Amino acid sequence: MNEAELLSILARGEDSRHQFKRDETNADSIAAELAAFANSGGGLLLLGVDDNGKVTGLDAVNVRRLNQLISNAASQNVRPPVHPTTENIQTAQGIVIAVTVPNGLSKPYLDSQGRIWVKSGSDKRHVTAREEIQRLFQRSGLIYADVIPVEGTCAADIDEKAFNDYFNRRYGQLPDQPLQQALQNIGLGDGQELNLAGVLLFGKHPQRYRPAFMVKAVAFPGTSLASHHYLDSEDIDGTLLEQYQRSLGFIKRNLHHVQRDQNFNSLGLLEVPEQAIIELLVNALIHRDYFTSASVRLLIFADRIEIISPGHLPDSLSTEQIRQGKSNRRNPTLTHHAISILPYRGIGTGIPRVLQDWPETRLVDDVAGNEFRAVIPRPVMSTMEVTTEVTTEVTTEVERVLRVLVGEMSRQELQEGLALKNDEHFRKAYLLPALGSGLVEMTLPDKPRSSKQRYRLTALGRRWLETHPGA
Repeated sequence: MNEAELLSILARGEDSRHQFKRDETNADSIAAELAAFANSGGGLLLLGVDDNGKVTGLDAVNVRRLNQLISNAASQNVRPPVHPTTENIQTAQGIVIAVTVPNGLSKPYLDSQGRIWVKSGSDKRHVTAREEIQRLFQRSGLIYADVIPVEGTCAADIDEKAFNDYFNRRYGQLPDQPLQQALQNIGLGDGQELNLAGVLLFGKHPQRYRPAFMVKAVAFPGTSLASHHYLDSEDIDGTLLEQYQRSLGFIKRNLHHVQRDQNFNSLGLLEVPEQAIIELLVNALIHRDYFTSASVRLLIFADRIEIISPGHLPDSLSTEQIRQGKSNRRNPTLTHHAISILPYRGIGTGIPRVLQDWPETRLVDDVAGNEFRAVIPRPVMSTMEVTTEVTTEVTTEVERVLRVLVGEMSRQELQEGLALKNDEHFRKAYLLPALGSGLVEMTLPDKPRSSKQRYRLTALGRRWLETHPGA
C-alpha cells in the first residue's frame, strides 16, 4: 500500500472493515480489535491515525514497539491465535502501520478474558447472546443448526410414507432397516431424537417443536407495511415442501397474469417470472438462519414482492458475491436432502438465474437487523393485458373442488360435497391447492379464519370450467 492508497482509505472514514488508532500500549485492547475482525470477516487496523482520519504518524521507536505488541497480542492474548500481517507505510507525518487481519477460520476468537468480540459498524461489541455464539461456531464449521437434535422427538414423529418415498427416489430402494436406524444413517437423527433437518423435511407436525419455523404471508393493497388493511394473509406451516408449495400458491393467487407477447388463446404468465420467484423462495427456506427463532416473511405489495429470511448472509459473503454465483451452505444437511425434494440445484446458480430473468430484483443484506431481503419489483400493470386464461396445471383434487363448488360454499359444505372425512387431508390436498391455483377465492380474504368464510370460483375458475366441460 502506498501513501495515496492510504489517504484514499482514510478519506472514507472508519467502518466495519477499517479501524483507526493513534497509538496503543495495551495488549488486551489490541487483542480485542484483532478478535473482532477475525470473527467478522477480517479487516484493516491502521495505527498512527486519529479517529477522524488525520495522519499523526509514528517514529521508528514506536513502530518497533507496536509491531512487537501486535505480535504478542495475536499469539498470546487471542484464543485461538490469529495471524495478522503488518505493513509500514511512510507518510509526510511519519509511519502508519497497516495491520491486516484475515477472516478467521476457527471462530469464535476470544480475548485473554474469554470474551467474544465482533464488529458493530465502526466499533466492536461484546457477544453474550447464545444464538449469536452458536452462529460463530457455525461459521467455523464446528456446529450447524440443522443437525442439532430436537428435544422430545423420535422416529414416530416422522411421516414414514413421505420418508420412504424420498428414500426410494434418492437411493433406488426402500430402507432395509428400522426407520430410526435409517434416519441416523442418512444424517437426520442420532438414533434417538430427530435433528432439525429431519423434523423440517419429514416431520408430521414440525411446528409442534419449532413453531417459529414457518412462513408468514401477507398481501397488502398498497405499498406500505404500516397499512391497517390487507388483501390476503396466511400462516404457512408444515414441512419445507409444504411451506414451499403453499407459499408459491399464495404468491400466484395474489399476482396478476398477463398475455405479454403471446397470442390471445395462449396460456397467460405471471407478471413476474415464476422461476425467479421459485429460486428466491427456495433459497429463503433452505439458507435461512435456523439459530434465529423467527419466521420467513412473504410480503406482497402493489409495487413489489419481498421475501425476507432470518439471518444476514453467512460469514463474509456479500450480495455482490452471490450475484456472481458464490454460495455458502449454512445448513449443509438440509441442503443435501432438499436437492431431491425442492426445486433446488445447490450449485450457487440460483441468484444469477433470478437476475437474468428479472434484473430489477434487489438483494439487501441487513446485518444490523440480522435478515436477508429479496425485493422483486412488480411491473406497472396499466401497460399490460391481464389474461383471463388459467396459468397453472389443474390437479385431479383441484378439478373435483371446481366441479363441486356452486355459488358460495363453506368449508364444511365443500368437504361434504367431496365426501371427505379427514379435515387435514381436505385442507392440504384440496382447499389450499385450489386457492393457490387462483381458481377459487375466499369471500372474506382479510379474515381467513372467520366462521362466516365462504369459497367461490374466480373468473379464472369459471373460465376453466367453460373450457373443460367434461364430467
